[in-house]
Amino acid sequence: MFLCHWELWRICWECVTRPYTVLVCSVTASLLLWGRTFQQRPALVCREAFGAFLHKHCPVVIEHFKPTPWCWGGRFQTLANALLKSRPTINYRNELIRTVDGGQISLDWVDNVSSAAYPESSTRPTVLFLPGLTGNSKQPYVLHAIRQAATQGYRCVVFNNRGFGEEKLLTPVTYCAASTSDLEYVVQHVKGLFPDSPLLGAGVSMGGMLLLNYLAKKGLESGLVAGFTISVPWDAQKSCDSMEEPLNFLLFNRHLANGLCGAVNRHRNVLEKVIDVDHVMKARSIREFDERFTIHLFGYKSCAEYYHDASPAYKLHNTTVPILCLNAADDPFSPEHAFPLAMVKRLPNVALLVTAHGGHIAFLQGLFPRNEGYMEHLFGQFAQAAFEHPDDLKEACRQLPGAPNCEGPPCTNPLFRYLQ
Repeated sequence: MFLCHWELWRICWECVTRPYTVLVCSVTASLLLWGRTFQQRPALVCREAFGAFLHKHCPVVIEHFKPTPWCWGGRFQTLANALLKSRPTINYRNELIRTVDGGQISLDWVDNVSSAAYPESSTRPTVLFLPGLTGNSKQPYVLHAIRQAATQGYRCVVFNNRGFGEEKLLTPVTYCAASTSDLEYVVQHVKGLFPDSPLLGAGVSMGGMLLLNYLAKKGLESGLVAGFTISVPWDAQKSCDSMEEPLNFLLFNRHLANGLCGAVNRHRNVLEKVIDVDHVMKARSIREFDERFTIHLFGYKSCAEYYHDASPAYKLHNTTVPILCLNAADDPFSPEHAFPLAMVKRLPNVALLVTAHGGHIAFLQGLFPRNEGYMEHLFGQFAQAAFEHPDDLKEACRQLPGAPNCEGPPCTNPLFRYLQ
């Protein structure tokens, strides 16, 4: 017994006096913690029929999500993704379309004319991508998703928000998460070109908000066969509050606000006709930018009114097409307490997949997470399922006549209990 205690004291002393030993012990403990705590199966929140469809055709939803071992937290994942993600080469065909108000919208196409799976252009499935708040077709998450879709034989088109697609702003009108008129026009344009091509919408962050608000507004007349979102902020007010926490403000809020102000400044000659551009340029946060620019341009009385109107959580029940949404519980942009879990469980056509980790538009995996990861694989599987099994998907998301919108069987995933 004395010898055992002596050995224990000797080991502890070596750990204290030898830095490399401490490092090895720390790494070992971290890897053990990562293996036990961070490799969790995501929580799939949806009705039973939709869940069965996803289990069959999107098996990634039941696989354990294993985040990059040296990159756990949501903020770290978000930053690492922005710094490390590669940018695959995509050759776009640009199209500028004129709107009814005299403005123009920039669309970037990947026609995929060499598609072996869908050689007929008129029926080739099309994916419509909606980037985030200050994003465009050159963002890494867009490029990787397009490569996934193009590999499967689909046609792709990126809807660049006005002023962010390198096009000239012709009228003093930009965009916001609540205004779906430009998206409606783009969908009509795409469907006019390819009326027999099934169209799937994929929105990222604010692009996801815009997509969900559009689907809620149009209902059965959306023109889309399905929707897919990544890291959507469900409640704009709660998202803004989260972004104003000190560390989030320092890391993300100021940067996004600067990007928005930079876009306004680039189009100063047009926008100064309706807005005090110099006052807007002094905004140091997203909320200040919305107070000085967005609510005035789109006729809202306050940020609170605009944020409520922009929040898809309040409109989700009006959607009709199948929708799969991916969110991370540690997303600094989209706090977990804003996830509409109760509503999703009542809807036959919406599924929310929640990972414990993943940050905002990140979901990094592997030691060197530069290429496609979890969110790209999920998108690829869901797009394939929607395009190749449309009848099964419709049946899985169909509300039976007279059936109440009651929740399905309880989810036993420990992450789901944590979120509740």
